Amino acid sequence: MKIAIIEDELLAVNYLKDLLDKQTIVPITEIVILRSKKQAIDFFKNDAADLLFMDIHLGDGMSLEIFEQVELFTPIIFITAFDEYAMRVFKHFTIDYLLKPFEEEDLHKALQKFISIRGNFNPEPVLKSISALYKANDTEKMKHFMVTDGNKIKSVPEENTAYFFASGKYLFLTTTDNRTYIYDDTIKDIIFKLTPKLFFKINRKFIINKMAIVEIIKHSSQKIELKLSPAPEINSDVFVSKRQITDFLQWMTN
Repeated sequence: MKIAIIEDELLAVNYLKDLLDKQTIVPITEIVILRSKKQAIDFFKNDAADLLFMDIHLGDGMSLEIFEQVELFTPIIFITAFDEYAMRVFKHFTIDYLLKPFEEEDLHKALQKFISIRGNFNPEPVLKSISALYKANDTEKMKHFMVTDGNKIKSVPEENTAYFFASGKYLFLTTTDNRTYIYDDTIKDIIFKLTPKLFFKINRKFIINKMAIVEIIKHSSQKIELKLSPAPEINSDVFVSKRQITDFLQWMTN
């Protein structure tokens, strides 16, 4: 039996793999590790698995976006750290989900459920539910961001948000008129609340609005620099991470 794990956190990957290696509920011949949405898409274009463990939130986007690129007829066990979202997903899918941090017993129950239903697994309603869930999630993106300006609270519309950037322990929001505010969130979490066609996480520190890009400089195939307006206060040199370059260039064309 071939299992694929789609998970971007290395510790979570190793933990799950160790538990799978120790269990005796299902025989495993191979475990494939896919650390990003792009890796998963590339893999499933030419290969398949018997069971899929999938984190909902990945470093390069929502894992549900994978289904827009490839057809998957594989039973899925979702992994998530967000209880509310997990419950919504669970209502749509016929296998199970693991809520981080999960225990060995939780994995065993999910595998036993997989065994009990795999003979009658019908991928068609699952795929339709995935599509509906992804579209529903997309409509819930944040359109305004609440920030503090002295003793006042302001609402910044998404179209007036040039970019988010992380510095130290804080996340900052910079507006198109060059005002910068502390924003109460993390760069890892805020990306999933933004409109995908408008915002892109180019590296571990920056999430940019497409409209803030004034120039793209290609130093090499693995080094792309962006000039933003307004220019960032903390660092005038802004580069797209190597692993994000292909997705970034595709995002720019949409």
